[in-house]
Amino acid sequence: MKRSENQILDEIALREASLADAQREREAGELSAIEAATIEARETLALVAAREELESLRRSPGTRRSSRRRRRWLLFTGLVCVLIAVVVVLWASLRPRQEGGSITGSVTLSRGQHITQLLTEAQADLANNLPLSALSAYQQVLSISPKNVVALTETGWLDFSAGSSGGSATLVTLGEKELRIAIADNPRSAAPRLYYGIVAYSTPGNRAIALSQFKVFLDLHPTNIQLGVAHPYLVKLGLATG
Repeated sequence: MKRSENQILDEIALREASLADAQREREAGELSAIEAATIEARETLALVAAREELESLRRSPGTRRSSRRRRRWLLFTGLVCVLIAVVVVLWASLRPRQEGGSITGSVTLSRGQHITQLLTEAQADLANNLPLSALSAYQQVLSISPKNVVALTETGWLDFSAGSSGGSATLVTLGEKELRIAIADNPRSAAPRLYYGIVAYSTPGNRAIALSQFKVFLDLHPTNIQLGVAHPYLVKLGLATG
């Protein structure tokens, strides 16, 4: 049922308050970084959708066709807004941080240690909002281990998001291709399915693809953290349980 302008405005106010509360609670130590990132990812994407719904309601019928490109841009902007939050959350479930602190500066690193070091550096770059530096680290991992699931998945997401934000069809296509490779090389890994499902859901005309990817994702016994990230999409696709 179509909502009224006041109903949409009420949702926007509630979502904005939820974001502010999450930030305060994180600063006060009441929420972990992962919990806060999950809330931020969910609320930011919901805000993008609500604001687009409000704009569409206010828009005159004669201008709707000409504003189609703007609606896509808003969806892509939503992806970029949640990029860091989603990546930080998924990192925790994809690969644990190596115990014992940083190994940067070690003279003799094994192949596995070098990959772990690069992945840890990429995690830190993402946490500090440095996606280009993180992308460089992930690409170095892929030069050593082309089928590394973490690097493939994160690289695909970063490329897709950058292409969406900058209007680069080439990067968008590359990101989607990298995510498909991650799925093909790691068919029993839930994380690439989750990323690809988010990408498909957020791209106009790909709802059926998103539905199929999230169904497989659920069959792969994802972690509670991954389920937390997926929850808003599962609800919208009618796949949420409980």
